[in-house]
Amino acid sequence: MYKILTVKLKRAGFDVFLAIDGEEGIKKAKETKPDLILLDLILPKINGFAVLSEIKKTPVLKKVPVVILSNLGQESDVEKGLRMGAEDYLIKTNLSLSEIVEKVKKHLK
Repeated sequence: MYKILTVKLKRAGFDVFLAIDGEEGIKKAKETKPDLILLDLILPKINGFAVLSEIKKTPVLKKVPVVILSNLGQESDVEKGLRMGAEDYLIKTNLSLSEIVEKVKKHLK
């Protein structure tokens, strides 16, 4: 899904940096200082909640909006993500790729 989503976001005019695990995601975020982070929760090495925690305590990243994009749709996961500082929590199976792109646009306005 992420390869296709990356293509859709690039076609919509966004620069996209993809990380294959939580550790790489934190490193790339610190290097690129993105305008928005789409964050999965199920990641190798460091899970998404730990990545979110690290982002929110890193001075250069703490104001970057984070949108969780995950298949974990339990209410407790959604509440935890939002409580930890995520701007939004999107459940992959509930949205089309086009809807995800529209949500990204909304959060960048």
